Amino acid sequence: MKLLFVGDIVGSVGRKALKETLPYLKNKYLPDFVVVNGENAAAGKGITKDIAHDFFNQGVHAITMGNHTWDKKEIFEFIDDEQRLIRPANFPQGTPGRGYTVIKNQQKKKLAVINIQGRTFLPAIECPFQTVDRIVDKVKSESNCIFVDFHAEATSEKIAMGWYLDGKVSAVVGTHTHVQTHDEVILPNGTAYVTDVGMVGSSEGILGMERTAVIKKFLTQLPVRFNADNGKWHFHALLIEIDEKTGNSNKVKLIRIYENQVIID
Repeated sequence: MKLLFVGDIVGSVGRKALKETLPYLKNKYLPDFVVVNGENAAAGKGITKDIAHDFFNQGVHAITMGNHTWDKKEIFEFIDDEQRLIRPANFPQGTPGRGYTVIKNQQKKKLAVINIQGRTFLPAIECPFQTVDRIVDKVKSESNCIFVDFHAEATSEKIAMGWYLDGKVSAVVGTHTHVQTHDEVILPNGTAYVTDVGMVGSSEGILGMERTAVIKKFLTQLPVRFNADNGKWHFHALLIEIDEKTGNSNKVKLIRIYENQVIID
């Protein structure tokens, strides 16, 4: 099984990059599943129903979220009904939506997708380690192939989750910090890991946002409104090959593509 996971899509520039790049990647790598992180897709914060459906129409099988899940209030109108859109599973009990899903393609292959959020430098929600344990036990009966999007701030917490889940899931991939880390590896017991897959959005901003506002925030420490930047895009993703019988990964490959430049993938 081949899985293409696309890092945090930021604003209209990120959506443009996905639309221009995804057909090329699907043609080149023939992934069985495409999963994207969409928590920044609507102007840099949250997602709308129209954007989610646009992603699905492009061939995306599932969308993961993160700490910006609720920034667009209309999400409350559709998140309970859309099984392909998941938010962090360790949000408090009773939170709308779901924290994992099992997706199936036309060839009837199945992939379990789990979304978890870290607690270091982020809100102190339920324990991500205990939460993911409970979910893995549930989905094992449906598929050996299990993908975890760990949306977290601290590098140490992400690395800890990778080692904790080694041999239990097919892949643990970090999101949220928007900078691709070149530490991709298959851990000793068969779990693919990378600390952060990177982002899809403006390469001329700061983490996809307008750099002037971000720099002003650092200089003054005053409240500043951040808007998604409109510069040229860069595209970061990860390709994972999984043994469907064992659930172990046997290949992990970072992908980096820049607008109007030679493709490096």
